[in-house]
Amino acid sequence: MKKLSARRRHPLAAVVVLLLALAATGGLYAAFAPADKAQADETAQSLAIDEGKKLYAVGCASCHGTGGQGTSDGPSLVGVGAAAVDFQVGTGRMPAQQPGAQVPRKKVIYTQAEIDQLAAYVASLGAGPAVPTDKQYNPEGADIGKGGELFRSNCAQCHNFTGEGGALTHGKFAPTLEDVDPKHIYEAMQTGPQNMPSFPDTTMPEKEKKDIIAYLDAVNGEKTANPGGLKLGGLGPVSEGLFAWIFGLGALIAVAVWVAARTAKAKKS
Repeated sequence: MKKLSARRRHPLAAVVVLLLALAATGGLYAAFAPADKAQADETAQSLAIDEGKKLYAVGCASCHGTGGQGTSDGPSLVGVGAAAVDFQVGTGRMPAQQPGAQVPRKKVIYTQAEIDQLAAYVASLGAGPAVPTDKQYNPEGADIGKGGELFRSNCAQCHNFTGEGGALTHGKFAPTLEDVDPKHIYEAMQTGPQNMPSFPDTTMPEKEKKDIIAYLDAVNGEKTANPGGLKLGGLGPVSEGLFAWIFGLGALIAVAVWVAARTAKAKKS
């Protein structure tokens, strides 16, 4: 009986063994799972770059060079980053139909998956701005009033006070910002496409970019109300006064001429 009592296990022994087994399993997972995940991510990235290179050779190399070094028909893409590709291709500006002072927005011909692959390949040519996340450009909770101040200080000179767009020199123009995806607005501020200056985070922090996007959504969004009716470019009393002078005064002059002609005709008869 004494021998049996000596061999009897402590009641918590099974629990200790179970905990040790779980710890060992967790240690093995910590040792091997992250490496497997990193390797899988690296493989997926390599595949995206390979597919992007094929798409690039067909749709981009004729203007930008076989290695993205640029030609007389297109600038170098080394260092422009994935954000520039996502903006240019995602808005249909690239591939360009023909050279000109400004490449307009048009129908997108690539799927988002193909755009991501192109962006991955171009990003592999040189470090540049990455495609922003939803958290970076989502205007929820941003300061609309501050965004309006920032927009009027940095953007209104070209894009108009409410983002309606405007003409520039030598056939160039600042496009309208109505119905533009917030992600593309953020990318445009990051990369400075065509005639636009770039506003990296060192110049304009992420929060200020979000404030500007929130302002544009407030003045040009689908739910934006315009109690004045015809907004005439959103320029306020300048455009409204000009409209009144040209069309209102013109209409009064036309009525006066008509009345005078009828009066003269009545006197002759």
